[in-house]
Amino acid sequence: MRDRYATLRYLETLDPKTDHEEIHRTSSDSEFPWDYGRGLEVAIWRTCCVPAISGVLDGTGEFALRAQKRYDDTRIILGELVRSGYESDRGRQAIRQINNAHRRFDIDNEDMLYVLSTFILEPVRWIDRWAWRPTSETERLAAFYFFAGVGRRMNIREIPTDYATFEAFNREYEQARFRRAASNHRVGTSIIRLYGSWYRRPVRDLVTATLPCRLDRSALDALDIRTPPVWARALHHAALRGHARAERVAPRLMARVMTRPTSRTYPGYPVGYDLADIGPHRTVPPVPRRPATRADSLKD
Repeated sequence: MRDRYATLRYLETLDPKTDHEEIHRTSSDSEFPWDYGRGLEVAIWRTCCVPAISGVLDGTGEFALRAQKRYDDTRIILGELVRSGYESDRGRQAIRQINNAHRRFDIDNEDMLYVLSTFILEPVRWIDRWAWRPTSETERLAAFYFFAGVGRRMNIREIPTDYATFEAFNREYEQARFRRAASNHRVGTSIIRLYGSWYRRPVRDLVTATLPCRLDRSALDALDIRTPPVWARALHHAALRGHARAERVAPRLMARVMTRPTSRTYPGYPVGYDLADIGPHRTVPPVPRRPATRADSLKD
């Protein structure tokens, strides 16, 4: 039988500050490939609990009209950063794609900080609760240092210097900013429809009914989503506990059974695609360029 803790022992020999890219890549891609993805999905969902953030997402129409593409864009770009490293050619291109998408909006730095914090904390929280083993301190710190590096390259300011401070910021921000809004509900329910669309009935109906169990009461209230019934919570708990046990004893089988396509809207990715083509549609019109004048030509 495979030694399920061999990789963890290896990761514990590394330095989470200097080796954070290798540690985070190994942890997310090898140790918790399915659970890490579910944690990121919760991260995306929780950002929609903030009216200032959901208002931007709702205004672009991306989730209403192209939810699957929006999800694929995020998954591909984050995947490029994790697998290639943010200093690689593809990593730098991924950062440019993120910055180009955000440049068209007036986004508050604190909101950007919060989104960044969810990409660190929500996968850790999901794994610690539902995966076949909890994360180690080395893995948690590596996730922090990895996304702190990404955040600096996104020009996010005032990134906390340690994990505990960032976690405290995350909790304080949610307490202050989670508020019910129509835009929260529209984007939040679009996400439910998206996640449910990956399955056929009757599985789709069961998945859709249990999806809200991934959120706590504060998030459900901010999204104006009804608290799931007892049977849905029981089914959700049993399914995830069963998955954890299966992951512990048969990781290779579970990887084959549970692996999802990298992208549903870019068939064949990464073959035949330029990373520069991946990203949101230009739903916000660019600033019109004034016609060139004779004075401009004289300046040249």
